[in-house]
Amino acid sequence: MNILRKLVTNAKPKLFIRKLVTLKTANEPTPMTVFDRKAKIIQKQRAAIAEDSSVYEYIKEEVGYRLSDRLFDIKRQFNLVVDLGCGYGHVSKHISIDNVKELIMCDICQEILNKAKNPEPEVKVSKIVVDEEKLPFENDSIDLIISCLNLHWVNNLPSTFLQIKNSLKNDGVFLGAMLAGDTLFELRSSLQLAGIERDGGIAPRISPFVRLRDVGALMQSAGFSMLTLDTDELIIRYPSMLELMWDLKGMGENNAVLQRPLRLNKNTMFSAAAIYEKLYGNNDEDSDTKGIPATFQVLYMIGWKPDPSQPKPLSRGSGQISIKDIGELDKIVKNLGKIET
Repeated sequence: MNILRKLVTNAKPKLFIRKLVTLKTANEPTPMTVFDRKAKIIQKQRAAIAEDSSVYEYIKEEVGYRLSDRLFDIKRQFNLVVDLGCGYGHVSKHISIDNVKELIMCDICQEILNKAKNPEPEVKVSKIVVDEEKLPFENDSIDLIISCLNLHWVNNLPSTFLQIKNSLKNDGVFLGAMLAGDTLFELRSSLQLAGIERDGGIAPRISPFVRLRDVGALMQSAGFSMLTLDTDELIIRYPSMLELMWDLKGMGENNAVLQRPLRLNKNTMFSAAAIYEKLYGNNDEDSDTKGIPATFQVLYMIGWKPDPSQPKPLSRGSGQISIKDIGELDKIVKNLGKIET
């Protein structure tokens, strides 16, 4: 004890603290490292090389269609567009020359890129392997970046948002969709209860999802303007929890948390399936068959890179009509003659 006290007393405080920090963090991941990205690539590769890989793409197909519908609402033809995490072309296959001249399709997995469907032939297309955490694009070079259901596996989401914003030209658009909030809450709670019952504790078997209210703050911090966020829930019915987990594996969406357990005990799995059916199971009114629901909460995002040409809100205190007089709006407008907007 005396020797340790002498070492601490004689050492320079700053150097001593720096050495302690270095020793502590040398063999530990950074606080942002939540997912095992290498494992996620392997999972995607296994899903992509399966002969029936298209069978499991129903959720991404639906979200891709809804996201492309939002693209069509932007009345502009984009010269250069990046589909970041394109998957099998869930958004790209809906793109036409009326909206996009040139498209770069990107994914972290080459096997998925090989199967990705192209847009109509008039659109110039190229495909490259890109890690969403390390974008290779030059600053101020892209008119539109699309991301469909891939950002929920990114470790450093603030950094990715900033890289996306920097890659866009002024008045460029980021259009994205990601799983968030209460996605798979039924499966998560069932596995947790089964883990407590069978294993004596809880293990991270389901990926954590970003909270809805945090995404707007992250995009605003990255420098996006004119943000638009909205959510949608897809509730899919399965015969049991086992079919749900099988389909998640087929999608390449199985667990990739860094500290995940290597296997799921068979007793724990069957216990979780029974808990899932007991807590959430119900009958299908049309077929009168039992099943379980699985909730996928999808967050849609639109953010613009700031530009002087964009509309700006009026300064505080410049309003001409009080909200309390909204019921007499016609009379007030008639008296004033003209309202500034």
